[in-house]
Amino acid sequence: MTLPRVASPASYPEVPLFAFDTLWLQVAGTLCNLECTHCFVSSSPRNHSHEMMTLAQVSGHLAEAAALGVREYYFTGGEPFLNREILKMIEAALAQGPVTVLTNGLLFKPETVQRLRALYDASPYSLDLRVSIDGYDAATNDPVRGAGSFERILAGIRNLTEAGLNPVLTVTEASEGAGTEEGRRRWLAFLRSIGLTKPRLKVMPLLRLGAETRRSRGYEAWETLQGRTLTRAEAEGLVCTTSRTATAKGVYVCPILIEFPEARLGSALHQGLRPVTLANQACYTCHVQGLSCRT
Repeated sequence: MTLPRVASPASYPEVPLFAFDTLWLQVAGTLCNLECTHCFVSSSPRNHSHEMMTLAQVSGHLAEAAALGVREYYFTGGEPFLNREILKMIEAALAQGPVTVLTNGLLFKPETVQRLRALYDASPYSLDLRVSIDGYDAATNDPVRGAGSFERILAGIRNLTEAGLNPVLTVTEASEGAGTEEGRRRWLAFLRSIGLTKPRLKVMPLLRLGAETRRSRGYEAWETLQGRTLTRAEAEGLVCTTSRTATAKGVYVCPILIEFPEARLGSALHQGLRPVTLANQACYTCHVQGLSCRT
């Protein structure tokens, strides 16, 4: 059987929102307590391009999301736990569906972890905490994520595991060989060595935007989807065909493109239900390397 093809304009493929399953909430904007050298939105303590969201803003999006049939929620930034209302935000989202929080793990103090455990226990839905790390030791991690970050990440992971929470560890290909079969084996062995008896690992390709353009390189001119046509099956593998992202500035195509004005779709979720054109070079990474921001 021949799969139907997604309608495409003359130069770049266009994809519809097949189902609005996932809402991303950029609750910390571009503010972060780290300044990672591969961050595709260049998050840092000084980047106010997108400010933190308020609980009122998040609650408004959650109410509209419920009406539109959204099934799961992702919190990201910047660093979500810099937002003083993050626990209330998580609690509100957990009343509607599964929640995943993307974090650097530095702010998991015992009291915060205990509150997260209480939210986990009280909700009928799952709560996943996705912690980023980029090396097996300080010598390999800290040049990417910042001096002293490795030990602080491990401390946060220990606090989570002691509370009975099993985080997902996210590694990018800034960690040499992480995307290979041998690299995955080595990472899983490392996670077991730090006390994760049931290690959960997500390896992500690099997005050559933001800080990453200075660390290694930007996209080459040929790294684009120009002139391509996607099958429906290929389009369904993209995050932008099942999700939208809300920030303090409005609704965007996806969490990768919040720094591109053309990726802004409106101020309310219903304004973002229209098809999008895959003209950004980051779309090349998502399609060709199979990048999925979802856990």
